[in-house]
Amino acid sequence: MKKLIYFFSLLLSQFVVKAQENITFQKPSPEILALADYQRAPSVSLDSQKKFMLLSFRNTYKTLDDLNQEELRLGGLRINPVTNISSTVTYINNLKLKNLTTNREYDVTGLPENPKITNISWSPNESKIAFTHTTNKGVSLWVLDVETGNAKAITSDNLNANLGNPFSWKDNTSLLIKVLPKNKPALINTTKDLPKGPTVSVSDGSKSQNRTYQDLLKNPIDEANFENIVTSELYIVSTDGTQTFFKEAAMYAGESISPDTNYVMITTLQKPFSYIVPLNRFPQITSVYDWKGTLIQTVNNVPLTEIMPKGFSSVRKGKRSMSWRNDMPATLFYVEALDEGDQSKKVDFRDELFLWNAPFTTQPKSIAKTIQRYGGIIWGNENMALVYDSWYDTRNEKVYLINPSTFNESPKIISDRNSQDIYSDPGNFETKKNKYGRQTLVIENNNLYLIGDGHTKKGQFPFIDALNLNNFQKKRLYLSKLKNQKEDILSLENIQKGEALVMLQSKNEYPNYYIRNYKINKVKAITSFKNPFESIKNVYKEVIKYKRKDGVELSGTLYLPAGYDFKKKEKLPLLIWAYPAEYKDKNTAGQNDKNPNEFTFPNYGSFVYWVTKGYAVLDDASFPIIGEGTTEPNDTFIPQLVSNAEAAIDAVDNLGYINRKKVAIGGHSYGAFMTANLLTHSNLFACGIARSGAYNRTLTPFGFQSEQRNYWDIPSIYNEMSPFMNADKMKTPLLLVHGDADNNPGTFTLQSERYFQALKGLGAPVRLVLLPKEAHGYVAKENILHLLWEQDQFLEKYLKNE
Repeated sequence: MKKLIYFFSLLLSQFVVKAQENITFQKPSPEILALADYQRAPSVSLDSQKKFMLLSFRNTYKTLDDLNQEELRLGGLRINPVTNISSTVTYINNLKLKNLTTNREYDVTGLPENPKITNISWSPNESKIAFTHTTNKGVSLWVLDVETGNAKAITSDNLNANLGNPFSWKDNTSLLIKVLPKNKPALINTTKDLPKGPTVSVSDGSKSQNRTYQDLLKNPIDEANFENIVTSELYIVSTDGTQTFFKEAAMYAGESISPDTNYVMITTLQKPFSYIVPLNRFPQITSVYDWKGTLIQTVNNVPLTEIMPKGFSSVRKGKRSMSWRNDMPATLFYVEALDEGDQSKKVDFRDELFLWNAPFTTQPKSIAKTIQRYGGIIWGNENMALVYDSWYDTRNEKVYLINPSTFNESPKIISDRNSQDIYSDPGNFETKKNKYGRQTLVIENNNLYLIGDGHTKKGQFPFIDALNLNNFQKKRLYLSKLKNQKEDILSLENIQKGEALVMLQSKNEYPNYYIRNYKINKVKAITSFKNPFESIKNVYKEVIKYKRKDGVELSGTLYLPAGYDFKKKEKLPLLIWAYPAEYKDKNTAGQNDKNPNEFTFPNYGSFVYWVTKGYAVLDDASFPIIGEGTTEPNDTFIPQLVSNAEAAIDAVDNLGYINRKKVAIGGHSYGAFMTANLLTHSNLFACGIARSGAYNRTLTPFGFQSEQRNYWDIPSIYNEMSPFMNADKMKTPLLLVHGDADNNPGTFTLQSERYFQALKGLGAPVRLVLLPKEAHGYVAKENILHLLWEQDQFLEKYLKNE
């Protein structure tokens, strides 16, 4: 008997050795490491007059030590309970200023030692910049004087940033801040304190089709700790550091100051909390106060919203999108559903828009109704505003011109289009800061102005248009026709002079900012960031266009190794990186938004690195999933997926560049789901890489991605689309990668773990790599370099050397 036990123990130990690898962090090959280990250029923020530029520097990656911090996951939040700020925040470690008038760049003085900066905000008159710095104890507020370039702390490290930015500019010399309560209790230790009873959730029979949220409250201890971390006191602090108490402790979830700075609108979270939805659907009360702390009016009371009608165009009942009107001193704006928020109800109008003037003693005034669901407003002046509405099922979007001083029974429709039709996109209306420091429409010479991306069948040609308000005719002021550069028009600076802020880049030229005078066709550089990826400057890059078998036009960006001999046409292994997208018609699905002059920026979100190792790469390959009319895209998800893949491989093969027996497919998130399905339902690929995906759709039963129907509506489609349900068909080598702390709805780490177990049990060649402490996107340098090593080893084994 002892011999038998020993035999089985030995057998089990051998099985475990083969099943797991005790591996340390690895680095990729030198070619890939040279691209992955680089110094990131600074981020840029300019004042509205384009006099000063703030340059913000940060490390290219975080480290595992950055991720290895105390963390609470409550109500959809991930926070560090010691420092009271999000545990996922990415910090800036240095600031510089540049005077664009003199072209002088200089260091900011007075910064803290080892800065951990975030929440950067210019003052209303842009003479100062506020930001937070996180110490090992908490969050403090700092103010930078733009003229002198000197920064100083104006609070201690006791701010509460657990719900985001803990301050708002009140005016140019003072700020409203959220401070941790003086008598803040200790958090309840969930590992030591015994519960006082079971956890009980109840349904009253009403339908509540909520998506699969992460990091929810689970029990009364979580509730107590959640209330603890989101409770603050409000103070007013001047830029010299003087503090004045403003409001007692409460769960403050939002503070918004009126344009004239006379009032502050404050939203507080209320009980009961929920175990099935995150904090943005907890009860809320919104009230307006003066600066003495006197309640002017309670303007909104939102109950717990666990129950929502089905559909992406459905919303909750009651007042929504409440905010201050940008062009008036103290007027609130909000919308309210006329269909009880239920998109399935047949009504003439979906939403009604209201204005409500301070001190809110009169009834709100209706100014318009929208045929579709309200989608936003841009304020102009007393007699002009633009209102957007949209409807998801049809992908229709409309823009209306209204007069907000009166009720608009039939507002002027100035745009009515398919929101996915990029070729017909009229562009975005230009805004500028008004006297209140708020963004409002640019109205000059009785014109409105639009800046467009300019995608066309022939390529991308960004533009500036003037829309005449008398006859609603457009006049083109500028059309970019650069052949070897990509131009992004960012803003209009001086209409009379014809000046605009633009960004120029090319395949090998890092994106930089310029002032373009489009009247005299001259540009002036205001930044000069260098290309950190010189080693791939000579790779071949081309946007290729092709069709799938049903005639839908597709495209992708093709890369070939530097020095590739187009005469010999060596047959290379091909890597395809893609992400499926849903459309309601074939024409918009076939539109091309790729620009060959876009800077080649290798990152872990693509396969571009491998062009240095002798692979051909088709990046961002089109994978449209189309459902026209009453047909939904997912009704034919699998055959369309396979058809997209066949077309991509055929296109590159017809050019003579590849060995079609050596093709790999890869993707992240929904792209990982795509990859697993392609390996399951086709024989097109030698191997695949799937990162942070969801593979069992019964675990996301109330919809996923762009699917509005639930599992019980269409069980066969959910099952057919689930690679897990078809694991017995999968025999192609697959590298599964997942962050072990994924917080994205639906893609929790369990998805990859269970899929791996199914594939392993059924004998499929599969490798599972769990990256420690990573969420849905990966940020730690150790993990990213190791990921690249894993992918490199996998591709060498199953693709290049097969």
